[in-house]
Amino acid sequence: MKKNVLPVIMFLFLAPVILHAQTKKPISPKPKAAPVSKAVMDRGKEVYLMNCLACHQADGSGVPNLNPHLVKTKWVLGSKTVLVEQILKGSQGKVEIDGETFNNAMPPLPQLTDQQIADVLTYVRNSFSNKASVVSAGEVKSIRAKIK
Repeated sequence: MKKNVLPVIMFLFLAPVILHAQTKKPISPKPKAAPVSKAVMDRGKEVYLMNCLACHQADGSGVPNLNPHLVKTKWVLGSKTVLVEQILKGSQGKVEIDGETFNNAMPPLPQLTDQQIADVLTYVRNSFSNKASVVSAGEVKSIRAKIK
């Protein structure tokens, strides 16, 4: 009779675990970001062609040692604040991005509207093999107000 006790004890111990595992809902995949509208991408591309192309190139490849490439860098895919500040304030001297150093100055472009900055950053963050969230004009406005 003692031989039959162990399976009963194991069943009593494992049954709740097995039943709980079977009733758990499957983990939902992370929701995908909404696609960027064609209008935003078109406007962003227009701003890019007028203000960014000469230094960062048509394909976002930049110029080695001078102007950073825009392909999957921590700056492009990272903080929106850093990008907005870069456009509004520009930069001087050496800049290191993902282990590469660039020495060309970037002129500030404060004359661009909040919408133009949002559009061009959204364009860059979703072009050149990049995939990142949209930048809104409201976000740009908020950042611009903080750095004045």
